[in-house]
Amino acid sequence: MFSVRQMRYFDILANTLHFRKAAEMARISQPALSAQIAEMELLLGAPLFERTRRTVVLTDMGRRLLPRIRSILDEIRSLEELAGQRRGILRGRLRLGIIPTIAPYLLPLLVPDLRETYPDLTIELREAVTSKLVEDLRLGDLDAIVAALPVEGEGTVARPLFRDRFLIATSTNDIDVLTSPMTQEDVALQRLLLLEEGHCLREQALAVCSNVKQRQLVNYGATSMTTLLQMVSHGMGLTLIPEIAVRTEASRNNVRIVAFADPEPSREIGLIWRKQSERRDDFEALAVTIVDCSRRLMMSASEMNDLAA
Repeated sequence: MFSVRQMRYFDILANTLHFRKAAEMARISQPALSAQIAEMELLLGAPLFERTRRTVVLTDMGRRLLPRIRSILDEIRSLEELAGQRRGILRGRLRLGIIPTIAPYLLPLLVPDLRETYPDLTIELREAVTSKLVEDLRLGDLDAIVAALPVEGEGTVARPLFRDRFLIATSTNDIDVLTSPMTQEDVALQRLLLLEEGHCLREQALAVCSNVKQRQLVNYGATSMTTLLQMVSHGMGLTLIPEIAVRTEASRNNVRIVAFADPEPSREIGLIWRKQSERRDDFEALAVTIVDCSRRLMMSASEMNDLAA
């Protein structure tokens, strides 16, 4: 009947309802994807998708087939993971996704630690915003992800890792001298710089500064924490910085770190995987290593100037 590859392509297309996007996610050409879907429809004797110039929608047959194919794909992934467990803890391939406000700071410690402790592990890393990572996890393109909790996604397990405090970063030459610790009401909202839309840190910052209005924000959205801190160091505004980033960013930018008064705003970082996965022991071992790395990063951050203990 259908090949596993065809079922995976069908699953991706059913989720995106866009041939170009589905082909990119499947890492094949759009004509190749169309040919595989057409072959499925030929074998089935019925169309799976209704196609127009502007839209792609599932047919009734496609909707009936989708949950069955997804169930089959879940079982295949479980069998692959079960076979891999026979090799031992953290051996073979592990595909890990990490959000951009964690990856640059955690990975320089995490990767060497994993290589030393688990030499038979081959780790493949992917950095992307939370929504993209969750989708890749659901489709089986990733084994686990590191992101800020809570993460929306059915059929997943979340294992809390560490609390990541928020602080304020401002230029050392800033004319506004901020007293540490400061309250959330003391933030100069009209000078607040944020990451561009799509980054969870943007939404978290807006939640911390709950009385902020969009018109008060500086009209710029940076694509990375590094870009944001460079803007701050040149006196263009101030921003929230997660504690995990302080060690790296404060040492290479001309910024001053100011702590919040209690109760300090923070985010909880977790490790997320599919509920049906057979690799729980792997993920628990990975979680222990991540927690150890995060503690070292936080200890370094607490030694930075103006950062409250």
